[in-house]
Amino acid sequence: MSWWKNSVFYEVYLPSFCDSDGDGIGDFQGLISKLPYLHDLGVDCLWITPFYPSPRVDNGYDVSDYYQVDKRYGTLEDFKECISTAQKYGIKIIIDVVVNHTSTQHPWFIESSSSKSNAKRDWYIWKDKPNNWESFFGGSAWEYSELTQQYYYHSFAKEQADLNWQNPEVIHEIKKMLKYWLSLGVAGFRFDVINNLTVDNNWEDNPYDESGKQVHLYDVNQKNIKLVLSDLLQNLREEYPTIFTVGEISSDRLEVISQYSGENLFDATFNFNFGSIEHLSVKHIGNELQKMKNISGYIPTLFFNSHDMSRSWNRIANDDFNIYRLLSLLILFNHGVTFLYQGEEQALGNFIATEIDNIMDIQAILKYQECISLGKSKNVALSQANEVNRDKSRGMIPWDDVTTGWIGPSKMTQYRDLGISWYKDIIKLRKKLLNTQPLLDFVNFTDDYIEYKMGNYHVFLNFSEYVQSIQIVNLKEIIIGKYEWQSESIIQIAKKGFIIWEECEK
Repeated sequence: MSWWKNSVFYEVYLPSFCDSDGDGIGDFQGLISKLPYLHDLGVDCLWITPFYPSPRVDNGYDVSDYYQVDKRYGTLEDFKECISTAQKYGIKIIIDVVVNHTSTQHPWFIESSSSKSNAKRDWYIWKDKPNNWESFFGGSAWEYSELTQQYYYHSFAKEQADLNWQNPEVIHEIKKMLKYWLSLGVAGFRFDVINNLTVDNNWEDNPYDESGKQVHLYDVNQKNIKLVLSDLLQNLREEYPTIFTVGEISSDRLEVISQYSGENLFDATFNFNFGSIEHLSVKHIGNELQKMKNISGYIPTLFFNSHDMSRSWNRIANDDFNIYRLLSLLILFNHGVTFLYQGEEQALGNFIATEIDNIMDIQAILKYQECISLGKSKNVALSQANEVNRDKSRGMIPWDDVTTGWIGPSKMTQYRDLGISWYKDIIKLRKKLLNTQPLLDFVNFTDDYIEYKMGNYHVFLNFSEYVQSIQIVNLKEIIIGKYEWQSESIIQIAKKGFIIWEECEK
């Protein structure tokens, strides 16, 4: 079995993780200092968000140099030390790569935008006349350049210019860059918004839905994109056959998301339908689990937190530690690749901006500016900006009660130590019992509970305020749970309780 299939991944949003030098920004030396903690927690692999030089218009997802470490995070030598120290603790590291676009301050774009005759002009997408495509951050996806009197394409902020993936020189340079980081010891990559790559010449206008909202039909999932990605990934695997690759697919359709994983493509893809729900819906979570199970050969990604969504402690668990434990069981004792997010194990809550100057997220800043331009009050604009603000999960981790930083702290709760202890125990249980990770045999769910079986292990999670009675047959051993026996074969599961048991071999 590939090393990653039963690994517990832990996302590190580097600027907010741990600050070693008191400048208010997390860095590699801070991360190195917490590697013993992460090892003790049971983490197998870290996913580190972008740490490259960047103007940080989009908090590092606007890269201006693919080959260096931003000075605020340390040096390339610090990165190498982080890799080697993590390896001593048995922890692998994958890194975030942003190859759909670069910063407009990247030397490639500076050259490309200097003249129509520049050798790198075709490394980006330039048009005399734009189509109607809209940016995913709002407004037109085209920005006019006075210097060359053409428009360049940006599927996100205007400071993030899309690369031209029809150009073989671009593809060659990206392969070269990825192999550079692999040569330094990284174990793989998380590919940002990877289905947005522009790989063909279909510039047809996007349609609009009944509400007038643009449907992103022609600017994503373009024809031949999987051929381009397959070529890229196979080229990497020829030299580095054990790497792990996971793709962020900007789609809410599982049939689209799953098509980007499997043979010759990504090892896994993120299904945000499962983890990014706005409110607790047991039936929705169970339904997504069932749908992922039903796709042959698809390996689910299991997560409820990331740097792009508010913390599940507030969003789904509603500050309830019992519900929080059920959610952690669902992603840690299940079939799939588990992704934790920094501070999740500490039951941390959201950072909430109380004024516009506290907001760092470009998406929220643009929403605030849009509201002000429409004549809305500052209070209303701030409220609506906070609704889309990705900073909620990006607050500083309050190690040793540290509360200062480039952004405010994530909110501590009384369950911090309990959370860490609980996550340690469940990760140990996962490693002990699911080291071969059997497939899901069945999934059953209602508005109140989720029940599923993997091999001989049976899991019942009661999210309701009521006791649930279930019959257990062929019992070999109860592994863990909050329950009481009602009769010889009937067990009552406590409200917001759970049970995992092993069945006898048939």
